[in-house]
Amino acid sequence: MDERQLQVLGKLQAQCARREYCRSDIRTKALKALDLDAAAADEVVESLVADRFVDDLRYASAFAREKASLTGWGPVKIGYALAAKGIGRETVAQALADIDLSAADRKMETVLRAKWRSLAEDPEGKLKLLKFGLGRGYEYNALRDLVDRIVKGEA
Repeated sequence: MDERQLQVLGKLQAQCARREYCRSDIRTKALKALDLDAAAADEVVESLVADRFVDDLRYASAFAREKASLTGWGPVKIGYALAAKGIGRETVAQALADIDLSAADRKMETVLRAKWRSLAEDPEGKLKLLKFGLGRGYEYNALRDLVDRIVKGEA
């Protein structure tokens, strides 16, 4: 590696020490810092991966846990977001397996109940609630029963 690459490597190591990055995000940063020199950027990224500063599984697991617990995203939306970052299917599946399903289900119910308060008077409220849940990335089969219970005022 030349001097410029070593400078960028040091800067990116410091950033990776503060938070998780996936390979595609860190490659974008390296490309920008190295004036779009793809070969040099790839060499820097490979060094970060080899030294475990960048790990797609670690990133995907943290991303999935955060989006499920804090943001209230469902597994479908999380999977698509990770795939858009260039993370492989197997890694996405492993990350989704790390999600606490009971906590995610409680979060889904909380989010849907809150949304239902604004839709209760709407004649198409049930359909809108279902669409809202699908947009949040929850699976239809899980949503259907919960939406029925919420609309009926059960549990």
